[in-house]
Parts: sequence; structure tokens; C-alpha cells
Amino acid sequence: MAQINFGGSVEEVVTREEFPLEKAREVLANETIAVIGYGVQGPGQGLNMRDNGFNVIVGQRKGKTYDKAVADGWVPGETLFEIEEALAKGTIICFLLSDAAQIELWPTVKKHLTAGKSLYFSHGFGVTYRDQTGIIPPAEVDVFLVAPKGSGTSLRRLFVEGKGLNSSFAIFQDASGHAREKCIAMGIGVGSGYLFETDFYREVTSDLTGERGTLMGCIQGIFAAQYEVLRENGHSPSEAFNETVEELTQSLMPLVAENGMDWMYANCSTTAQRGALDWWKPFRDATKPVFQQLYNSVKSGEQANISITRNSQPDYREKLEVELAELRDSEMWQAGAAVRSLRPERN
Repeated sequence: MAQINFGGSVEEVVTREEFPLEKAREVLANETIAVIGYGVQGPGQGLNMRDNGFNVIVGQRKGKTYDKAVADGWVPGETLFEIEEALAKGTIICFLLSDAAQIELWPTVKKHLTAGKSLYFSHGFGVTYRDQTGIIPPAEVDVFLVAPKGSGTSLRRLFVEGKGLNSSFAIFQDASGHAREKCIAMGIGVGSGYLFETDFYREVTSDLTGERGTLMGCIQGIFAAQYEVLRENGHSPSEAFNETVEELTQSLMPLVAENGMDWMYANCSTTAQRGALDWWKPFRDATKPVFQQLYNSVKSGEQANISITRNSQPDYREKLEVELAELRDSEMWQAGAAVRSLRPERN
């Protein structure tokens, strides 16, 4: 593993230089990788592994998602099967269903986890909260995870562009003595940029915090707050949306991604620099107590319990649609749809 200095803290990471694709193919040469679920992570990971030369099959129930898999080139009866048949054929079971769906399908999956097989996750939820989920892997199988730090869509897009999305990896159970190398090989196979080690508990606590925080929950909250303040003070929807969302996502965040926040600050106007430097600490101080409350809620298991309870309700999809409609139908995101439609086409 390579030692990298992250702002004064040295960590060991796995790069594609020290664990090349050829080595990953060697490690997994005799494995049949069964991707169970073709929703959020399944397409990106499955297609990337297939394109990287691994022996991959998909298990998916008939329906729209099954049809999507066919459209993506998975062949019924050859590389695309009903879930139980894929579970029987697979030696590495990639359990990529939603957390709620994993709980529901677990009794079926467990039947097929015979000695020598491996169970792969991209989230530590089911195993970490096994007292609530019932997901307790048999002792005779390897259990590990690779968690790409982004959506399956991003994982696939970056792979096609010849890039990679960084991933964490963790070993929960090493029955074979080879779980670690298989896990890292899977991480390389799905198209990771580099891999950093964690454990199932730390993966799920950081992930739940991030999703509810700066990745999704917090960002929507601060977007809404700034947009509303601008609108209440007479700014048009177009002006409010452009200053709140469009400039951030289309102009500034790409600069941060390329070279860091300090570089982005240095390449903005002196007026913007001054304001940003004066105001970032008040925002940190105002929001840190909320993040502490959020983290404690995750750490206590409260957030897991909420997810399990609400997401398993029979009318969950209907309730979800109502909540998503609140976002979609809000003036801010209606303005966003209009702004996106006005972006010039790139030739």
C-alpha cells in the first residue's frame, strides 16, 4: 500500500499503479461475480467490471429494471438471470439492492451462501445494524465491501472517460484467508481511482452523516435558505437560482474539484475572496452543532432505525413521491429546470 500525506496525517491507500487491473483479473480469474440488483450501484459496477474483463452476471427480477439490463447488453440466460439463479451461479455475491430490499431478500441470499463463496457489499448498513436487519453472514464465507464515493451513474461516467471514483474498502470476515486481495481486486475492477481502508461501522456512520449532511440534506437546506432570502428581498427566480445553485455547480465546484478551495478562492475576484474569507467561519460555527447532533443520531442507531422502519412500510413509495414532489414542484427547482433548458449546447 502507498503512504500518502493527507494534510499532515499519513494514510495507506491502494492505487491502480501498485495493484494494476491485470493483477485484479488474476485474483478473480476463477470467480463468477453475481451482481444482485440493477438499480443505483448495479449498472455502474456491473458494466465497469464487464468492460474490465471480469466474469460478471446480473440477477434481477423481470420488469423495467430487467429491461434496462437487457438494453445495457446483458443477455438473458447467458449473463442475465432471475435472482435465485444468479445467486446459485455466483461465487462472489454483490449484494447491491437498497438497504430495505436487502432485508427482505436476505433469507433467499443466505440459502446460497455456501462455504467458499464471498459476500460483497457497497454499504456497511446491513451488517453493522444486523441486530435490526437480521443480516448475519454465515461464518464460512468471506464478507467485504467496496464503497465508491459517489453514485453509480458517476462511477460509470468517470470510467467511460478513463477516470476513477475513489472508494473505501473493508473486510468484515475472512474465512478463506484471501478476502483482502479479493476485496481490493473488486475495487480495482469496478473502476476505483484509489482505495482507502475503513471498517463496516465507520463506512456506514460516515456515509449516513454525509448523505444527510453536505452531500444531500444540508446542501438542499442551504440552497433553499439562500434562495428564499433572495426572493423575499425582490430578486427574480432566475437571479436567485443562478446565484444560489447554477454558479456553484457549473462554475465554482469544478474548480474546487480540480485544485481545492484555496485555489478557487485565489481565482475569484478580490471582493468574492474577502466575503468568503470573512463568512466561512460563521457558517461553520452555526452548522457544526447540527452536524454533531446528526452524527450522534447516526452513532446511536436512531437514523438506521428510522430508515428501516419507514422504508419497509408498504406505502413507502407513495409517501416518497409526495416528498420528492415537494422538491420538484418548489419554485427554486422549477426555476432550475428552466435554467438548465437554457444552457447552450456544446458542439
